[in-house]
Formats: sequence, C-alpha cells, structure tokens
Amino acid sequence: MFKNVCKDLFIRFRSLLVFLACLSMLTAFDLLTKQAAAGALKGKMPFILIKNVLQLEYLENTGIAFGMFPGSRIFFMLVSAAVIAALFWAAARMPFNRKYAWLLAAVTFLGAGAVGNFIDRIALGYVRDFIYFKLINFPVFNIADAYITVGFIMLGFLMLFVYSEDDYDFMKL
Repeated sequence: MFKNVCKDLFIRFRSLLVFLACLSMLTAFDLLTKQAAAGALKGKMPFILIKNVLQLEYLENTGIAFGMFPGSRIFFMLVSAAVIAALFWAAARMPFNRKYAWLLAAVTFLGAGAVGNFIDRIALGYVRDFIYFKLINFPVFNIADAYITVGFIMLGFLMLFVYSEDDYDFMKL
C-alpha cells in the first residue's frame, strides 16, 4: 500500500515537473518577444511582414482578449490567479503517461499564456500586444494569447474526441 502511494506521488510529481519546465520555457519566450516588440516597435510605425496581411504593431492592452473591458486590472489579476492555480492543481494530479501527454500539453499552453499575461498585468499594469493580422482586421495579440488559443483548441478537441468522462477520474477529490 505505502509503496503504491509513493509511486503514485512520484509519478504525479513528474507531471508537475514537466508542466513547470515547459511552462517556464514558453513563458520566457513570450516575455522575450514582448520585450523585443516593446523595444523595437513602441512609438514607431508598424513593421510590415506581409503587405496588407501581417504586421507587427505595438499596443498596450489594459483589458482582456481583444481589448474588451479595459481598466479592470484587479479583477483580471484575480481571475488569472485562480485560473493559474487551477491549472497547477490539474497538472499536479494528472497521471504522467502517454495517455495524458496531450492533455498535459494543452494545460501547459493555457498556463503559459495565463502566466505571461499575468506577469505583464502585475509588472506593467497592461499587456503588451504586437501581432496584427491586417487582412482580416483581427485584434492585435501576443504570443501568450496564441498559447491560450492553442491550449483551448487542444482541450476542446481532446474533450470531444479523445477522452471519456472516466478518463478525468484523476481530478476527483
């Protein structure tokens, strides 16, 4: 019994370690791109990558996705902290095996996006956005936003087509 409990804790500890290592690398990349964008683009004309399609354009976003609800910094920081805590909890409880590798990846992308934008909100009071798809007039976004989008798409796909309700038993208290 004790041996099985120790083995289970070790396996879950590995999931958390993988989650933290990948989250740290993804968050560092996000923050580096934001810093580079601020240094190269702030106060300057947009940098055209593909004319009338894609450009880099610096924007300070005090709202959430797509600039909605500007000026609600404290509320968004509290919600972000709760989401980040829930993702850490899920990663810590998730079995470390092939079956859950994609789920761990989805949770990691969601966590990295949330942490990257959370750090901006705490340190700066706004989130630095800089990628603009002009072709479809898509709101300016950043790498963390892309992580969140990829994480949600992965999570949705996995929930709909890969996992059954019983596969989430590890989440039960």
